[in-house]
Amino acid sequence: MTSPVLNEHLAAHVAELFRAFSDTSRVRILSAIIDREMNVTQLAEWVGVTESAVSHHLRGLRQMHLVHARRDGKEVYYSVVDPHIIALFQQGINHVKEK
Repeated sequence: MTSPVLNEHLAAHVAELFRAFSDTSRVRILSAIIDREMNVTQLAEWVGVTESAVSHHLRGLRQMHLVHARRDGKEVYYSVVDPHIIALFQQGINHVKEK
C-alpha cells in the first residue's frame, strides 16, 4: 500500500514542526520541559544560554503550538503537554540512540 503525497499546505506544516527540532538549544529546552514545568530563568540555567535566548526560542515554540505556558503570579511556566509532540521527541531520541 502506498501513501499519498502530502498536499503543499500539510507538507508546510510538517516541515515547520520538524524545523523546531533543528536547533540544539530548542531541543535542549524541549528536553527540559518534556516532563516538568520550568520558567525562563530555570531554563536558561538548565540549558546554559541567556534568558533572552530562551525567551526567543519559547516564543517560536509557542507559535508552533509545541509548548504550553501557564502563568502563576508574575512567573510563567512552560511545559510540553501534547502527547504527539512528546512521542515524536522520544522517538527521535530513540532513533539517534540506536545508530
